[in-house]
Amino acid sequence: MRFWLGLALGVAVGGGVAWWWMRPEETKPAAKEYPLLKYTIENLGRRIYGSEIVLDQEESDGVYRFHFDSDGKDVTGLAHIPGGCGKCPVIVQFRGYQEVEKYKSGGGTRRTAQEFAKAGFISLAPDFLGYGGSASPSANVWEARFETYTTALNLLSAISNWPLADFDRVGIWGHSNGGHIALAVLEITGKNYPTVLWAPVTAPFPYSVLYYTDDIEDHGKLLRKKLADFERDYDAESYSVQNYLDLITAPILLQQGTADDQVPAKWNQGLAKKLKNVEYVEYSGADHNLSLSWNRAMQDAVDFFKKSW
Repeated sequence: MRFWLGLALGVAVGGGVAWWWMRPEETKPAAKEYPLLKYTIENLGRRIYGSEIVLDQEESDGVYRFHFDSDGKDVTGLAHIPGGCGKCPVIVQFRGYQEVEKYKSGGGTRRTAQEFAKAGFISLAPDFLGYGGSASPSANVWEARFETYTTALNLLSAISNWPLADFDRVGIWGHSNGGHIALAVLEITGKNYPTVLWAPVTAPFPYSVLYYTDDIEDHGKLLRKKLADFERDYDAESYSVQNYLDLITAPILLQQGTADDQVPAKWNQGLAKKLKNVEYVEYSGADHNLSLSWNRAMQDAVDFFKKSW
């Protein structure tokens, strides 16, 4: 009896040992990656930017196509350079929304760039990814948005080694969404770039995007789905320029039309109260492009840059 009991016990133990050695190895689930974390305002402020401005063909007298590298992607743009410029002040211009199909290099900045050139300033206006002759942006709608920040930051960094630039006199001009990009740049860099904002989009993210979805064919249904996916993994507050305004030290001229039907005046009335070093100017009856007061607004911008350097 003892023999049979010992045999059975031995078989059981042996089988257990054999099963332990032959069992399939447990695999741990792969750690989830969060590729968009690098685009939070704080994380963008921790990295280093760099590029080189290359002038291409001259389109017309003093107007050149140019290109630069932004994180491995080629970005084109339009430069206006005053005649006889040795080392001139530089205004980096960030345009507002443009339809890709209708866009031509310099769209949204060409007219103001001409006036800056008359005042003795170089204008550098990037097309941004997906526009002009630039490379394609990320297929991820949110990363493509954040790439506008890195594009702007790489271009600004390139000015420091550009022979035509007066490094001590660099300013920023931004209109509409370009104004939003300008605010992000000021927060990320903390640098003292004198900045002119024409009717900037300044609602908190992601409302700043959702506000404009009425004009989309599906009224923003797909975008809201993508936003839900984004907010499942990320804290939208870490990407909103409204939460980092205290990082801005640069002087700002904030210009707003009272008849603007794209950016409510109350947005920028509120913004003016939160910024440390801002001059707020309203133009009565002016639209989103400050059309009725364009000459005055342009002169105000030129005067602001001259007194800020």
